[in-house]
Amino acid sequence: MTLNVSPEMERASARKGAILDHANRIAGERQRWIARNRAFYRDDRNYMKFLIPKGVRVLDLGCGTGDLLAELEPSYGVGVDISPAMIDQAKRHYPQLSFTVGDIEDDTVIAGIDGPFDYIVLSDTIGMLDDIETALRRLQPLCGPDTRLVIAYYSAIWEPLLKIAEAAGQKMPQPPTNFLNTTDFLNILDLADFEPIKMDYRQLVPRRLFGLGTLINRFIAPIPGIRRFCLRTYVVARSLTAERPAQLSASIIIPCRNERGNIEAAIKRLPAFGKKQEIIYVEGNSSDGTYEECLRVQQAYAATHTIKVLKQDGRGKGDAVRKAFANATGDVLMILDADLTMPPEALPKFYSAIVSGKADFVNGTRLVYPMENQAMRPLNFIANRFFAGVFSYLVNQRFSDTLCGTKVLTRQHYEAIARGRDYFGEFDPFGDFDLIFGASKQNLKIVEVPVHYSARVYGETQISRFRDGWLLLRMVGFAFMKLKAF
Repeated sequence: MTLNVSPEMERASARKGAILDHANRIAGERQRWIARNRAFYRDDRNYMKFLIPKGVRVLDLGCGTGDLLAELEPSYGVGVDISPAMIDQAKRHYPQLSFTVGDIEDDTVIAGIDGPFDYIVLSDTIGMLDDIETALRRLQPLCGPDTRLVIAYYSAIWEPLLKIAEAAGQKMPQPPTNFLNTTDFLNILDLADFEPIKMDYRQLVPRRLFGLGTLINRFIAPIPGIRRFCLRTYVVARSLTAERPAQLSASIIIPCRNERGNIEAAIKRLPAFGKKQEIIYVEGNSSDGTYEECLRVQQAYAATHTIKVLKQDGRGKGDAVRKAFANATGDVLMILDADLTMPPEALPKFYSAIVSGKADFVNGTRLVYPMENQAMRPLNFIANRFFAGVFSYLVNQRFSDTLCGTKVLTRQHYEAIARGRDYFGEFDPFGDFDLIFGASKQNLKIVEVPVHYSARVYGETQISRFRDGWLLLRMVGFAFMKLKAF
């Protein structure tokens, strides 16, 4: 019997054969090319290690000789490559990891992998696939709700230069590769039911050049407008089809200092939502009897509400939030400022964004709807807009109001942020940026929920515009060094 093969399938098969032959041929020389271009590979792998924490489950598709997977130091690492010669080297060099020969566009290969994984990596693999959409869609069964797809590829604008470098013997030869522009790639990602979380660009100069290239890559390459000319593009995405729990319990954290008049109002106005609720007041050494009022309200509403009252040990809202989170038992952690300028009635919207899977981290924004008179002074409004734009650039996700006190995330995600807190250190007295930067570092999907911002009805603001504004400017520099110029 004659098997009819379409011209398209013949071309794909021929291309795949050429890729396999090339990979087998170059496997023995790969380490020499890596050493020759060590500045490029060092920067690339450092950024991959920034994106992917140690000690997680990692699947590396198109793993080559396994060097990147080994550097990520996974708790469980699996590498797949089409080349037996590449996999042979990987097995010899990294026996602690698991390597498999296979074509990742083959259903049986993907079906034979035991998932889910925390991270699935495709580094310089996308351009060698015949059908990118179908290949990505095959990965859905290996994804849980917290799985992150990390894809790295060469920018299309560098294609001529890379070919010249290959011809000149300055770059490791590559088989025929598809160079994708960003718009086309994001479209394919969407068709495969993956949602991009963030995108970044690295390496304007892929050479050390006596240290000059390193300085340019750290301080010039990240600048908006310039970074789009970088050699490397990195995309972090998550599955839109992974199953998520339908109902979760919630802990509502209410930091309070000199807010006696708002304590009972917070309970009265708080709607019922979620599987179960607990309210945690964290009192910050007030002078107006706030702590005593918290205890009174706890007793008065004991029959209908689960209420905890904690007394803050240190200073600042950040310290209060961390103590409350450590004592919370709910699946979802929610911050509600005791001034009630963000209405408690809006909290179900934040909860819904988490439970529906639309977000991993929810931030309130006060700058969408009209505000009550005097709710925010003009100078504060301008400063909020400015810092929102700066921090959106720093974390590669959009913010319109970083200083809104209401922030919501799951306890599981907060614990991941807390475990990685050493990277940033104890830098933030507000608490907002500890969570925002931590959420960005953990590759959480950030969504903003618009709220109606009201004027304060009791007490005075704890914020000093000029002192805290200067602190925010310093924080911008700190964040640039930690998130961009590292």
